[in-house]
Amino acid sequence: MKLELRGITKRFGSLVANDHIDLVVEPGEIHALLGENGAGKSTLMNVLYGLYDPDEGQVLIDDAPVTFAGPGDAMAAGIGMVHQHFMLVPVFTVAENVVLGHEPVRGARMIDLPRARRLVREISDRFGFDVDPDALIENLPVGAQQRVEIIKALSRDANVLILDEPTAVLTPQETDELIGIMRQLKAAGTSIVFITHKLREVRAVADVITVIRRGKVVGSAPPSAPETELASLMVGRSVDLGVTKKPAEPGEPALRVAGLSVIDHAGVLQLDDVTFEVARGEILAVAGVQGNGQTELAGAILGLQKPVAGSVLLDGTELVGAGVRDTLRAGVGYIPEDRSDDGIIASFSVAENLILDVHDRPPFARGISLDPATVEASATQRVDEYDVRLTSVQDPISTLSGGNQQKVVLAREMSRPLRLLIASQPTRGLDVGSIEFVHRRIIAERDVGTPVLLISTELDEVLAVADRILVLYRGRIVGIVPQKTDRDVLGLMLAGVPLEEAQVQAAEHHTALGAADIIATQEERS
Repeated sequence: MKLELRGITKRFGSLVANDHIDLVVEPGEIHALLGENGAGKSTLMNVLYGLYDPDEGQVLIDDAPVTFAGPGDAMAAGIGMVHQHFMLVPVFTVAENVVLGHEPVRGARMIDLPRARRLVREISDRFGFDVDPDALIENLPVGAQQRVEIIKALSRDANVLILDEPTAVLTPQETDELIGIMRQLKAAGTSIVFITHKLREVRAVADVITVIRRGKVVGSAPPSAPETELASLMVGRSVDLGVTKKPAEPGEPALRVAGLSVIDHAGVLQLDDVTFEVARGEILAVAGVQGNGQTELAGAILGLQKPVAGSVLLDGTELVGAGVRDTLRAGVGYIPEDRSDDGIIASFSVAENLILDVHDRPPFARGISLDPATVEASATQRVDEYDVRLTSVQDPISTLSGGNQQKVVLAREMSRPLRLLIASQPTRGLDVGSIEFVHRRIIAERDVGTPVLLISTELDEVLAVADRILVLYRGRIVGIVPQKTDRDVLGLMLAGVPLEEAQVQAAEHHTALGAADIIATQEERS
């Protein structure tokens, strides 16, 4: 089935999310849609899937225009979509989720569950998904849940499958498995639209790469194109994708976390007896798939969440029970994982956001009043230092791009003497140019002797920036390893495999790959 988008335009008020986008997906093709978060990729796919009506343009299937009133129409036309956030009912089985909304029936009202199970087994066996039809979704790992979403789409005869940021919640091994599944689907004649911002992945699996920037198609490239070329298309300028840093020179441990345990509001243990240290002048990265206790760890150190057990010592001072204000004033800088909710106040000016944690202290305050001249002068200096692109420091911070908002958060948190920096998902949603800037500032903070706790779900970021890596899985530490640890070993640890076992499995995997290469070479020579 050939899919074509012509002149698709979608506006939200004055924001043009998609600006006359043309896209052609040929039958049996993996077409990657590459662009930074906010570029308009997901909006375009939501138009294709019938979730949004385009303001201009049309969708064509096999050269015939079609109109979708909703996802049901798109599915009936052979288009399936696997969303970044899975649309599964946790307490239902795999089979129940797959047929939800188009249940096979027996007699008048009975759902034909045996038929649903057969359908799941048939698709699973055809593509080697290895999914149990009777397993509860809540008991499945993330990679298996994603396979269930793909089975859902295939059960409705999808000829075109949209995968929206499908690797965002996967370990490296699960990502490799997904790439293998995509190749199998392609071989079976299914077309795939692969939405991502990760250069490594598109080069590994795509047949064609289309790059979107600020709602427009800015170019296309073959998968053989260098990462630097793709990155330049994404941001509109040349970008250094490498991270340059000198070896760490760690001093004495400054942050000591011992036996830290946190229970959430639902009574679920989110952190379980977590113990580690961060030395002055080093970056300890906490690696893990999202939802394994990283948010609770940052919250417990900062005072946003109260641990049920454990201790957090900063230069010998206990932070547990201190509260957020006292923790910040003890010299802790905090870059939150969600800047929109926890890092800025959207209606405040840039200048006001830059003093949120010191607004009541000199030189910004005189008694109960702010000193506007001092606030503006300080803001202007920080904006220049951190290269924040804006019209005026008096403009609402909501008028800035995501990358510039993040620079404001960095400027606020790092423009004062720090005894500890906690950077949680510091580059989430940023273009590669802004990522480059953020990494440089974090490394510079390390180089002046500040202990840095970096929390990131991006393994590439962890490997590029960290000096040591702590792997967190289901609230427990799987291991703390050097930065040079093998990527495959880290990937297995992210799935909960203990360090020694991960090393054995990775070595066996490398041996198997080496043998396969030798056999392939011999076959070519013969």
